Amino acid sequence: MKISPVALLNKLNIMMLAALKPLGVWGIGALAVIDSSTIPVPIDALLIDYVAHDHRRFLLYCLMAAIGSAVGSLLPYYLGRAGGELFLLKRINRQRYEQMRDRFEKQEFLAIMVPAMMPPPTPVKLFEFAAGVFEMKPLWFFSAICLGKFVRFLIWAIITITYGPTILHTMTQTMRHHHSLILGVGGILIVLLLVYVLRKVFDSRRGTPLPVEEK
Repeated sequence: MKISPVALLNKLNIMMLAALKPLGVWGIGALAVIDSSTIPVPIDALLIDYVAHDHRRFLLYCLMAAIGSAVGSLLPYYLGRAGGELFLLKRINRQRYEQMRDRFEKQEFLAIMVPAMMPPPTPVKLFEFAAGVFEMKPLWFFSAICLGKFVRFLIWAIITITYGPTILHTMTQTMRHHHSLILGVGGILIVLLLVYVLRKVFDSRRGTPLPVEEK
């Protein structure tokens, strides 16, 4: 009997939750590492659950989840740093690559922190890979991811404390009833975010073209 990838992923999530959730602060940190590096985990929902059951340590939960996410993000970052340059140089020339890197370095912190603040399905790993390709300093990369995720988790924690643990159920029901609208708005926001970051990275206002291979 074949098991679908989705069913397998759900089983892995159940096993990880059963093993790590009882560990409290350390559990949310470990789950955040896994989510950012390899296996997708509903880390936002888990954080809400932790905060709902223990308001007093909400800052600690947010901080631990942010640090765990930053640690896990080092995997796509170092993958980009190890092989991303060769990947790009097969598609653009060295001069264009240097121009792209210079533009990224001028806005690198915001180019990583802003996507990290956004909830799923923002393609954060693409930005993390790009940070590795353009050799963003590991400390700055780690700090940008950690700060962005901490702000995101802190917002969830404040909403949970203010409105109670039922907020997740309410939001889920609302999303189901307005699924198409939310997907449309979310898609628009992601496109606007990508356009903003690309404009900053490639400085299109100065006429620098996007990274398309010259003929």
